[in-house]
Amino acid sequence: MEMHKRENTGNVAVADDPAARDLLRRAFEKTSRWPQGFKGFTADLTCEEEGRTSNGSVTVKSAREVTVALEHEALKKWAEGQIGMMAVHRGPRSFEESDGKNSLTLGEEDHHPMGRLLIIHGDGMNSRYRIKDDRITQINRSMERAKFTINVEDSLTTGDGKALTTRYAVFYFSPADGALRQVETYSDSHAVVNGVYLPGVRRVSFNENGAVITRLLIFEHHRLL
Repeated sequence: MEMHKRENTGNVAVADDPAARDLLRRAFEKTSRWPQGFKGFTADLTCEEEGRTSNGSVTVKSAREVTVALEHEALKKWAEGQIGMMAVHRGPRSFEESDGKNSLTLGEEDHHPMGRLLIIHGDGMNSRYRIKDDRITQINRSMERAKFTINVEDSLTTGDGKALTTRYAVFYFSPADGALRQVETYSDSHAVVNGVYLPGVRRVSFNENGAVITRLLIFEHHRLL
């Protein structure tokens, strides 16, 4: 296996660990993404929040080409962010175009219930993953103004044997003192159109002004582009 050397955030060369690279590559290759050549989709879109409903449509061509039409402007902006994030995670790309372009090493074996610790050097986000059974089960990122942990709680197996996340939680912390600022929980169902797994319903819950808010994004009548 080829050896890589990258620069970490401290400008110190870190030798790539072939065992870490193989571990992350296997998890990457077993993660479901839209197929190469995927041109996108359109769908009718409904956003529901605490008894309020906003109807419209969405067109997704790529992570940078997401067009949302909803009646309520605040929900429209929120939906754009959510769907853009979906497109980033589901978009087709190679391992070397993603985390594989960085140096990878393993942390000490600590028998953590979320799996083996894998350290990504040089991505500017101090990223740390946990991997178990060829699945990324936890993502930790720490930057100057943001620090968060994502726990992957559940997934489904697609028709081609890949894993597609259906439930996860995001914990946001203060970079200054580590205090917990926010928790968001996500639950996703999917619609299969011509063998392609597209978003069906996303439910998101989070804290706002001392109350737990739940929003739904409902995609219907999908059409591949």
